Amino acid sequence: MTKEELRMELERQANRFKDVYGGEVTNYAAQPDPERKPWRKRPSLLDQVFQEELQKMEKEKSKQQQEEA
Repeated sequence: MTKEELRMELERQANRFKDVYGGEVTNYAAQPDPERKPWRKRPSLLDQVFQEELQKMEKEKSKQQQEEA
């Protein structure tokens, strides 16, 4: 079914609804698609604690390297 055939079929159904059932057809404009924003994951409490532990380990490692040098 092409777009034109579909439009004609919808128009025919709308006219039949108006004539046979005495109904009222309301046409609405298409709603615009919402803007897509980049998805960002917020760090959870566990993620924050994990980052802090990594920083502590890096500091300890750098201290050990300085002491060895």
